Amino acid sequence: MMPASPLRRTVLRSCVLAAALAAGIRPATAAPTGGQVTDFFRAVQMDDPRTVQSLLGKVDPNEANPIGGEPALVLAVREGAMRVLDVLLRHPGTNVDAAALNGNTALMMAAFKNNQAAAEALIAKGATVNRPGWTPLHYAAASGADDIARLLLAHGARIDAQSPPASGKYTPLMMAAREGHEDSALFLLAQGADPQLKNGEGLTAAQIARRADHGTIAAALDKRAKSAR
Repeated sequence: MMPASPLRRTVLRSCVLAAALAAGIRPATAAPTGGQVTDFFRAVQMDDPRTVQSLLGKVDPNEANPIGGEPALVLAVREGAMRVLDVLLRHPGTNVDAAALNGNTALMMAAFKNNQAAAEALIAKGATVNRPGWTPLHYAAASGADDIARLLLAHGARIDAQSPPASGKYTPLMMAAREGHEDSALFLLAQGADPQLKNGEGLTAAQIARRADHGTIAAALDKRAKSAR
């Protein structure tokens, strides 16, 4: 048999590579150096898109930062690094739902930081709105981010989602009440949140508000709960 020509070998290699990629098998790449990882996450934090772009492909953006335990997207949102956020969202290898070691996703961080632009961009890229346990809506309620709460609900957020049992089984309404965000609590009530639900301690949102010395919120919640009976 005649040896394959250089052109034929190139075509064969391309076919093998395409088949491997289709099967989810990616070619091995060299592990990044510690310096590259440090430079990458520093560039994310400093909103330096050029450096981030140059290191993508060497550093996995979905891996947690050794300092802080956050993947690049979560760190970018936390620091308000919007130019880097755009670079990361355009990168095909970025997992929009990559979570920090504490479970936070970029959308949860956007809700907590009341960053409407980031939340919209993440949702447009398919970020998960509903997830087991803590959700972005919990974070929006806790920070009084009503516009983001409205955005999340428009995309199907569960209004009475409960945090994990170990974290008290709080609903978004309970978080708004506990943190003293009266407008957020009333907004969630208007959207159908159930004021009669109880957390892991057996407390309603009104009781949680009262215990946190938010008497006005407690009174509003009590009034709504009575009218719903």
